[in-house]
Amino acid sequence: MADVHDTKTRSYNMSQIKGKNTKPEILVRKFLFGNGFRYRIHEKKLPGKPDIVLPKFKTVIFINGCFWHGHISCKDFILPKTRREWWTNKINININNDVKNVLTLEQNGWNVITIWGCEIKAGLIETKLKDLLPLKSI
Repeated sequence: MADVHDTKTRSYNMSQIKGKNTKPEILVRKFLFGNGFRYRIHEKKLPGKPDIVLPKFKTVIFINGCFWHGHISCKDFILPKTRREWWTNKINININNDVKNVLTLEQNGWNVITIWGCEIKAGLIETKLKDLLPLKSI
């Protein structure tokens, strides 16, 4: 099946997809800041460059896009009909990198939280992040 866009249009569309400071990231950061948490963002020294780092609590947060990180059983993760082999390979590499980064962080004593884009869209962010609130009392 052919792509619905020509190569130039598809290339432009893909170039507009952000990797940092996405809407889900900003929502999580606002929630954390509003609840008194202070954090760093995109810490290059840590494996996987976590989206949010809470050094005081030795906790990192990854905010993963469902498509790019292969969130199985999510309605937002649908492989494109064109170039399936290429996309499958690309997403599997991302998944493998995610697993490797989480393992390395956990082996170094970090708590790792992964938040999926669909959890934020569905309004589940507060439920997911309220688990962090008891950390403030430490």
